[in-house]
Amino acid sequence: MESTKKYALITGATSGIGYELAKLFAGDGYNLVIVARTQDDLDRVAEELGGTGIEVITLAKDLFIPESASQIHGLISARGIKIDVLVNDAGQGVYGEFVNNELSRELDIIQLNISSLVSLTKFFLKEMVQRGDGKILNVSSIASKAPGPWQAVYHGTKAFVQSFTEAIRAEVKDKGVVVTALLPGVTDTDFFNKADMTESKVAQDEQKMADPADVAKDGYKALMNGDDMVVSGLKNKLMVAMGAITPDSIQAKQMQKMQEPVGHEDAK
Repeated sequence: MESTKKYALITGATSGIGYELAKLFAGDGYNLVIVARTQDDLDRVAEELGGTGIEVITLAKDLFIPESASQIHGLISARGIKIDVLVNDAGQGVYGEFVNNELSRELDIIQLNISSLVSLTKFFLKEMVQRGDGKILNVSSIASKAPGPWQAVYHGTKAFVQSFTEAIRAEVKDKGVVVTALLPGVTDTDFFNKADMTESKVAQDEQKMADPADVAKDGYKALMNGDDMVVSGLKNKLMVAMGAITPDSIQAKQMQKMQEPVGHEDAK
């Protein structure tokens, strides 16, 4: 595959949906700038995808740290690279009842899921608008569409991402830039482990989890088609559709049942 000389910047690119998206962009000849916290993981992906004839640039940056987004932009600018596609995939959750969770960890989740995403979007969207060309894919979630007891902060961050994405899309719709939101549901990634959520009911049935490769394909197709958003998976589409006509108070109760730990009712 010969490089198109276009560059896609992907955060969270070494695992899960981000990794699958990186493979799709590489398959279409995009050069990659991949971002993750661990250099070893970045090197592994770079070695794999670089064999397809594209350039893969690795940036080991921790987006829990506020300065990381500006450092990423600075490093890319210093190399004279134009980012044609930005994929904001990096994100995490924290599990537990809000009153019991550590505030510092929840603020870290807000930094990663919201502040770093907003910063990267600001830096690269301005350049895209100036050129009159570019694409941004923000990985939202069906969690953006309902209150989430046991994951109150995570659901709140994804509600922000969804609203933010729809708003900036409206702002730039006539400026040559595509902005798309991808809304996965429960997906077979390391999310539940990182969120300390493996004991929740929703994490117990792996057979009901979506394949991250399928989710990535849905997001990639929607972005290339210029769609505003895509809910990945029929079950999730139905859930979001039902949620649109269900009061938030009822959705919160339903989500509480889905996300509570196994055996929680028995322990009451």
